Amino acid sequence: MATHTMKRSVRRVLTATVLSLGLVVLPTVQAGADPVFTDPTDSMAELGELSRQSEQTNEALLNAQIDLEAKQSAQREAEAQATADQDLLDAARAQVDVFRPAVNQLATATYQGARTSRLFALMSSDSPQQLLDQMSLLDVISKDTSNQVAQFWSATEDASRAAEASKESADAARAAAEQARAVSDDLQRKQSDLQAQIDGVLEAFGNLSAEERQQLAGTPFPPGVDPATILAHLTPGAGSSALQAAMTRIGDPYSWGATGPDRFDCSGLVVWAYKQVGKNLPRSSQAQANGGMPVSRDDLQPGDLVIFYNDASHVGLYAGDGNIIHASTYGVPVKVESMARMPFYGARRY
Repeated sequence: MATHTMKRSVRRVLTATVLSLGLVVLPTVQAGADPVFTDPTDSMAELGELSRQSEQTNEALLNAQIDLEAKQSAQREAEAQATADQDLLDAARAQVDVFRPAVNQLATATYQGARTSRLFALMSSDSPQQLLDQMSLLDVISKDTSNQVAQFWSATEDASRAAEASKESADAARAAAEQARAVSDDLQRKQSDLQAQIDGVLEAFGNLSAEERQQLAGTPFPPGVDPATILAHLTPGAGSSALQAAMTRIGDPYSWGATGPDRFDCSGLVVWAYKQVGKNLPRSSQAQANGGMPVSRDDLQPGDLVIFYNDASHVGLYAGDGNIIHASTYGVPVKVESMARMPFYGARRY
């Protein structure tokens, strides 16, 4: 008796810890929203709450992974641009160095009082031929020097622009790296939170009786609905084909982060079903809620994605007659269920 009491006390402490972690990481579940489970027993209610929070964290984790991949891609592009801009800057500076000696020589000669005018050539010539030769040489020197000076200033301006571009791209690369690190840190935190919440769910599930587990799993279809009813209303199209694929997974278990072929989380089932018809969908329910084409609740067609909760943390495929097929939560296999059990967020067609 004492051992049983101690186990219940430990379980309540662990549950409270997991709940506090979930509240730090995730937004509060929508006030007044129907929970995934409505069973009256304390153990079922506890499992339902823990499972809901773990699903939120799981989808937030998947979304963070998508964000990290995007940030890392941006970082690679920024670093490549920074390298290219630095190469352009080096080339521009090398071009400046080509013309710098001639400009320096001209500046030195001018400072020392060198004479490069036609008057000086006239005064210093001993014969008409020498005068012509000196004037011709001065024309060449003047033209060549003028060209070199012009090219020097052009190269200097190019180097200045290249330096500015190089600084901007280097700054962008540093900023992209910092963003990627921040997202990576957030990802690791969410992974830690999810594992803690999973441990809480598994412990709560372990405390259910066999009868409660059966009640939790439920039946594959709502009363009066069978596969033939669903398939009879399908029309050709990617959505209908994806729904048919998902129907073959009825009975498969829920598993956090899984995309099949024989276990799934909610967005993983959607990804797997559409992959069978050649379409690659985003990995998280939040990302899926931002893709495709928006669809009103009254215009739903079989295979459309139906997203739930105010944080878009759950998703299923519309199966007709107000039902969806989804991987709902731990302990519940893939099944067809009424979408009225959860607060509607939106729908998308891919």
